[in-house]
Amino acid sequence: MQLTVNGKSVEATGCPPSQTLLRFLRTRAGLPGTKEGCGSGDCGACTVLLARPGEAPRAVNSCITLLGSVADDAVVTVEGLAGADGPGTHPAQAAMVACHGSQCGFCTPGFVMSLAGLYASGARDVHAVREAIAGNLCRCTGYRPILEAGQRMYDYPPAPVVPESGATSEAVNQHEALPAGYHRPRDEAALQALLAAHPDAWLLAGGTDAVLEITQQYAAPALVLDVSAVEELLAVEPGDDTLRLGAAVSYSTLETLFAPLSPPLVAMLERLGSRQIRNRGTLGGNLANGSPIADMPPVLLAWDATVELAGADGSRRELPVADFHRGYRATALGPGEYVAAVRLPRAAVARPHRIFKLSKRFEDDISTVLLAVSLELDGTRVGEARVACGGMAATPLRAGAVEAVLTGARLDDDTIDRACTAAAAAFTPIDDVRASAAYRRAMAAALLRRALLELRDGVELGIDAVEALHA
Repeated sequence: MQLTVNGKSVEATGCPPSQTLLRFLRTRAGLPGTKEGCGSGDCGACTVLLARPGEAPRAVNSCITLLGSVADDAVVTVEGLAGADGPGTHPAQAAMVACHGSQCGFCTPGFVMSLAGLYASGARDVHAVREAIAGNLCRCTGYRPILEAGQRMYDYPPAPVVPESGATSEAVNQHEALPAGYHRPRDEAALQALLAAHPDAWLLAGGTDAVLEITQQYAAPALVLDVSAVEELLAVEPGDDTLRLGAAVSYSTLETLFAPLSPPLVAMLERLGSRQIRNRGTLGGNLANGSPIADMPPVLLAWDATVELAGADGSRRELPVADFHRGYRATALGPGEYVAAVRLPRAAVARPHRIFKLSKRFEDDISTVLLAVSLELDGTRVGEARVACGGMAATPLRAGAVEAVLTGARLDDDTIDRACTAAAAAFTPIDDVRASAAYRRAMAAALLRRALLELRDGVELGIDAVEALHA
């Protein structure tokens, strides 16, 4: 296997299928500027850029990116950011120096790489800078000088062009182009053939959750089946009545796709991991891992989505997302099956809706409670109502008792009070390190109140207004 790193070809033959990009860069490529911090995609010290011809470079966490998944990418580390012909500095590096954005320096390469990814997009406002570095932790300087550097980097001479990979789509289909035991099919026919031949293969897409088994639990799968390059699973198919989203579509793609369709979803997605996570994490992976605190399932429940499952034998079946989760970390996936796509009714997406996420950290954190509310509204009269929660039970669930209160009712203060009372009683969450059961119930009711008031009155309530409601 030959990997393009900082514009040069680097030999990667002999790496196991569980090899992470971070470990390869530090131990095989001799590039220790990329740091290892948390090993779970939370701190950003391991951030590198990946680029393909004709696409903007994207920041990823190399600690949870498997080496085989970047076979057709050009990898850029902090050592090569200023260009292969150096010496020199990238505008993000120059601005970090000028703004005194570094102290101990351990986190600095990751911040620089995240800012370099932003630089390539051309976004300059402070919100864009803040969002770009939401997945990077600094414990020395604080964020003020780093935010300043993110805004000032455009004052410096243009950055060099990110080197492109020399790989071709034909080359990466060849067995020798990937680590032994690592398979990366390009279409569903190849995927299904591999599944039939290797039913026990380790299946993953972006790997932002699955690779934690390697970095945190020291798993060493001998056979990896990577679906992130399957053409059909990357497709977005808009129809007259439905929107079909391939299972390997990334969150970053969803942000762009839903910008005109659902500002509430885009606002939630900005808090789903970091930019590094969203550049790799996928819709299908979020469903298939069966987590009760996954962020997308409550949204899909509120929108009456269906999930399309495919098998190694070529069979296909659809079922409502409401029937997909069978218990804690248990799904309707049978042997040899994978999530192929999700279908969203356009009419459901167009209904008035709100999506709220509550977590200990505002950004890049796991949900304590996630609430999705979708209503048919005729004035203040509610038609069909959908209310779904994550983090409140062993699976993401719709709140049938709350929907019963709302359906057919006038959305007045009395109805809202009764709906919130029903929400607090509808679930039996657990106490854990993130929150007590009582807190979760109270917050589910509070988030529902905010959603219903916003939908009724046509306003967005800031935190001050929400606090006033409970004063």
